[in-house]
Amino acid sequence: MKWLILTAMPLALAGCGDGISFKPKEVAPPVQAAVPTPDPAPAVAAAPVRKPPTAARTAAQFDATTAEERAQAAAPAKPAGEKSLGSTVASLGDPARVGFWLETPLVKAAGKGRVVYNGKSANVDLIPIAGPATAGSRISLSAMRLIEAPLTDLPTLEVFADG
Repeated sequence: MKWLILTAMPLALAGCGDGISFKPKEVAPPVQAAVPTPDPAPAVAAAPVRKPPTAARTAAQFDATTAEERAQAAAPAKPAGEKSLGSTVASLGDPARVGFWLETPLVKAAGKGRVVYNGKSANVDLIPIAGPATAGSRISLSAMRLIEAPLTDLPTLEVFADG
């Protein structure tokens, strides 16, 4: 048994590239790659800060938009000046963030637009996020409810920018 250990030990140590050494190794300083910093996204006109009630438990309770805001978001589209940005798969964004908005990599600058799901549309603020155009988007609770998209689903939305 001893001879097995004595013959296996040099083989195991041979795997160490420098062999056995008690001198400290020189460590090269870490190389830092130049990472481009993205320009901060311009902010969309700030909506009044409202938060859902602390006791909110249902989607309707979390939706703190006013009837006037819902009517404005549901207003008919003006297709004459619209530009199709393509489609995106969207998930539910922060339910505590009030308003009609879509965070999407399909835009490079903040602006106004519209999303369409199964023939229903909502006017939204388009907010740019980092990522390839094929990456997903996040949509507000209010907008999802208006277009009647399932809250637990990942709906595919058509996105249009105002011209």
